[in-house]
Amino acid sequence: MKRPIAIALVVLLAACEKAPPPPKAPETAAEKTAAAAAAAVPAPPTEAILHPDAGKLAAAGPDSFSVHMVTSRGEFDLMVHRKWAPKGSDRLYYLVSNGFFEGVRFFRVLDGFMAQFGVSGDTTVSRVWRDLHLADDPVTQSNTRGRLTFATAGPNTRTTQLFINFGNNTQLDKAGFAPVGEVTNGMAVVDSLYNGYGEGNEGGGKGPAQGRLGMEGNPYLKKDFPKLDYIVTAKISQEWKKTK
Repeated sequence: MKRPIAIALVVLLAACEKAPPPPKAPETAAEKTAAAAAAAVPAPPTEAILHPDAGKLAAAGPDSFSVHMVTSRGEFDLMVHRKWAPKGSDRLYYLVSNGFFEGVRFFRVLDGFMAQFGVSGDTTVSRVWRDLHLADDPVTQSNTRGRLTFATAGPNTRTTQLFINFGNNTQLDKAGFAPVGEVTNGMAVVDSLYNGYGEGNEGGGKGPAQGRLGMEGNPYLKKDFPKLDYIVTAKISQEWKKTK
């Protein structure tokens, strides 16, 4: 009787050795985002970004739309309101719809002030857009926490750069900075964007120099400022047209 028992034990042990490992725990949202960021390779710029059509660029966008941002730090959502700043809203709609922001770095992140982005990491694209200036919108909303606003270099100079306010920067209202939208979900992700480099070189800080960024693109940032967070994808997630 001992031989059959021994054989049975051998069979049982063999079965145990061939058993599959226990299932892995489901990935958290943060882990999924990190994996997506690590694997992401920005798509080549679209024809609409390389050769923007003046008519389409001037076309009115929807009354409002939401943008889902996936970044190297996590995900957040924006809601853009055309009535707040029509020209800025239309420009932003065109840029997001045509994939402009993929791979773009948050190159100027100042604790308690704002996070700035919108310079293409592709120098060809930067050259196309740097002189496509946008006329100013009247300031109808305030630069409070979470508001999204175009950066400027003076009157009627908006192009592709924007910033998200960390604090209540109401002093910017009188300077002509017109908010176009606001963060509606994931502000904690925006708060966590890497800010260790501080102010840019032009402002007396140790952060990226915008002039070099425009001329050298993302290779410059990857080499000298590797910790900067960036946009993996920016997609229109919903839009609302005016009802007649």
